[in-house]
Amino acid sequence: MIISKLILQNWKNFQNAEIELGNRVFVVGPNASGKSNFLDVIRFLRDIVKQGGGLQSAVEDRGGASKIRCLSARNKTEVSIEVHLSEKAEVDPDWIYKLSFKHSGGGIFKNQAEILNEKVWSKKEDKWILQRPSKSVKEDSETLKYTYLEHPTSNAKFREIYRFFHDIQYLHVIPQLLRDADSYFLSAGKEDYYGRNLLDRMATTAGNTRNAFLKKINEVLRVAVPQFEKLDFVKDDKGLPHLQLFHKNWRSKGVKQNESQLSDGTLRLIGFMWALLDGKETILLEEPELHLHTEIVKHLPEFISKIQRRKNVFRQVILTTHSFDLLSSEGIGTDEVIVLNSTDEGTQIKRANRLKDVKKYLEAGFSMAEAVIPRTKPKDIKRILQLELV
Repeated sequence: MIISKLILQNWKNFQNAEIELGNRVFVVGPNASGKSNFLDVIRFLRDIVKQGGGLQSAVEDRGGASKIRCLSARNKTEVSIEVHLSEKAEVDPDWIYKLSFKHSGGGIFKNQAEILNEKVWSKKEDKWILQRPSKSVKEDSETLKYTYLEHPTSNAKFREIYRFFHDIQYLHVIPQLLRDADSYFLSAGKEDYYGRNLLDRMATTAGNTRNAFLKKINEVLRVAVPQFEKLDFVKDDKGLPHLQLFHKNWRSKGVKQNESQLSDGTLRLIGFMWALLDGKETILLEEPELHLHTEIVKHLPEFISKIQRRKNVFRQVILTTHSFDLLSSEGIGTDEVIVLNSTDEGTQIKRANRLKDVKKYLEAGFSMAEAVIPRTKPKDIKRILQLELV
């Protein structure tokens, strides 16, 4: 399944937003417009269902409901998220999940949230199979702290939604964390979005599967990294996992390096590749172009599309980007790019093919990058050269 539509009210930057999503989504917008917060609403649903998670934990991790609530919300206090899940883009949803909540309590309970509404619609039954609160089930402030989605005893009728959210992945590899040996212990057994436990994920992957993934990663690295010969996964004398990379040079056996010695770009590329290969459900990627050569970045969209369809297993990819090179790819469709625009009433979000100025440029033969990137730049950025900073 894929996330085919998102409807947000008062979620961080977005006072009111409704957007349809396809198989491959490129999120573009100015700095601080909400690109990361757009991905974070999907991560939020993932955090509700993950082991050791739940609604209260997901809200607390974000500073409380009052911090999640859009600054442009005015008198509206509730935060609302509605997600449509479909087998493919532009078809009726198989499932609709809606959750509305608000800030609750005070003092030591200042970060808690109270559920105002939780609903599930099933295409198979053609009705809302869950509506909370309801007249038939008595609930109080305590039971309204927890979603039905997060409890196996309560989500039996819509466990497909639970599993979908549970399997969503987000990765934004920070090379410095991956290089730090101590960070392995900090992240051991915990979910990590920034690459610290990438090695742990590799270690817990079945050997045959891991070797198959590494074979594909090796093929990419041989093309993208000069003097590259081979990447292996090994464990040291203490049982800790490491990447081991061999480079060709004047020595007959070449040079052996581990992750602490690899470049930022190489580590990001390895993490990016592993994330795309490891899993089936929607994956969220934060600016995958960082630290990569422009010629690699130019081919990322086509490369993503190719991996999406490996062995008939389709996978939705949603990524944020500022990259002109990435958006210059001729294969990007006008319905695949969504553009954020900051206003006094919160961030607006639209598909590129719904923006008249973008359509005009595309029809005139401009690339997606030429049509979209200029409209995301700060309006008065040239004034930065006129500032007296000395």
